[in-house]
Amino acid sequence: MYRTLIPVDENENRALHQAKYVARLSDAEPDIEATVLHVVPPDDLERADSVSFGTVDAAVAAAEHLETAGITVDRRVEEGDVAAAIIDAADALDSHELVMGGRKRSGVAKVLLGSTVHDVFVSAERPVTITGTGMVFGEGERHVLVPVDQGRERALNQAEFVAGLPGAAENVRATVLYVFRHQDYAGAPPHEFEEIGAAVAAAEYLEERDIPVERTAVGGEIARKILDTASDVDASSIVMGGRKRTGVQKVIMGSISQDVLLSSERPVTITG
Repeated sequence: MYRTLIPVDENENRALHQAKYVARLSDAEPDIEATVLHVVPPDDLERADSVSFGTVDAAVAAAEHLETAGITVDRRVEEGDVAAAIIDAADALDSHELVMGGRKRSGVAKVLLGSTVHDVFVSAERPVTITGTGMVFGEGERHVLVPVDQGRERALNQAEFVAGLPGAAENVRATVLYVFRHQDYAGAPPHEFEEIGAAVAAAEYLEERDIPVERTAVGGEIARKILDTASDVDASSIVMGGRKRTGVQKVIMGSISQDVLLSSERPVTITG
């Protein structure tokens, strides 16, 4: 059973995009459980007694969309610090994936991370996916873009997440991408995928689990090449690797991950 946690606020459009992402997972595997969670924040606790799941239109819309897709839904309302409540719920449920909603700037196609989303990202010890708004969710086989750096552990974490997606062996294919920084000028050295041990390890991990892999190496500005490649292959989502602080279990997003997350028109997962 693949367990997802979908924390929603009161924005129905965001909540529906989160639900659509999870419903897309069920195209490949019916055994998915979704918990739709609404947290009443501390500055609104005066109305906590009057809030039920049914009074939060965004939560109801997300739950109904998932149930229409045949997904079992657990409907929950909690109160207190929002990020902490989300992380506690994910830990209690042992969720495979947290699916958060991003925000859009007015007039530009960039997702703005709210403080709650950021706090969950840097504190969660499990994959977190941002869906944003205005995203289009396709049908059929999922094509996942896996951009890796030279960190073998990070790359393997990314590959493990992809291999663990519902119905991965039958319904997922992957492009493992390595970008040679700024090497897109005339006379640049050849871009050889096999030179990068982390990229090879990620590709082999996926192939050993019967997931078709395209091995791609290009040169250029890293975030831009990741976004361009996602568009070129019509990726369903992008799976990035996070970084850990020394000594504490918090993920720090590198500048590349953050740039991709803020600019992508596709769901982006940070695996940690």
